[in-house]
Amino acid sequence: MSRPQSIIETMNLRFSCRSCSGEPLPEADRRALEEAAGAMRTGPFGSRLRFLLAAAAPGDDAALKKLGTYGTIRGAGAFLIGAAERGPMYLEDYGWALERLVLEATARGLGTCWIGGFFSRGTFARRIGITRSERLPAVISVGLITDRHQAQAGLVRRVSGGSRRKPWETLFFDGDFTRPLGPQPGPWALPLEMVRRAPSASNRQPWRVVRAAGAWHFFLQRTRGYPPRISRLLMGIEDLQRVDLGIAMSHFELAAREGGLAGRWVVERPSTALPGALTEYEATWKE
Repeated sequence: MSRPQSIIETMNLRFSCRSCSGEPLPEADRRALEEAAGAMRTGPFGSRLRFLLAAAAPGDDAALKKLGTYGTIRGAGAFLIGAAERGPMYLEDYGWALERLVLEATARGLGTCWIGGFFSRGTFARRIGITRSERLPAVISVGLITDRHQAQAGLVRRVSGGSRRKPWETLFFDGDFTRPLGPQPGPWALPLEMVRRAPSASNRQPWRVVRAAGAWHFFLQRTRGYPPRISRLLMGIEDLQRVDLGIAMSHFELAAREGGLAGRWVVERPSTALPGALTEYEATWKE
């Protein structure tokens, strides 16, 4: 597969690939991802991050054997593992940064899948040498896509832009939450559409965006009881919906910059009235 010509094309090519060939990554891809992971040190809100690629070498079937994922992923040739220094926006920064590594893998024709719920955190944590002040919210499986799954990917991508994604008017708003922002032409249409197509835990799409003069305010629309409190306490599962917000922010920013739209992330809480107790302000893209 030839490398995509744009970040929009790459985002549209990405899909959750849970079954790969089991072969090691090609050397060029492995080195490129190792370099990209090593260079990713922070997010837009300044959290300290570390990432590495745990990859099997040719003929080394045992290299990834101890990195368990409870049977949800098959045939991964590598995992992207990260550690985030705990702080005010570390989960958003983590999602923002790790999705960029996902897109780099996608651009190289590799299959990826976010794993943020049940996986062997201790094993991955030991692999990256996590410290007491760091957290490991999620990992990414990476592998070679089989011909069968490559064929299925086209269907997945078509569905991801349709029935499996919430409609515009439930995600985007104009001025306040009482006025839905429907699909429309204009320079911001693609960044918003890439937010709509962004991956999220259990496909909950917990983001809401309100347009206000020269700014796009991002809110977290929590799903009640998700993840279950008992899972968070016993399994150490992080607040994955905040990670999802970081993923959506990354899609928005990358698409905006590719379209020549200037802006930056700030935390400036607007006066927008919230629609309920489950809605929280997160951040603003200021033009």
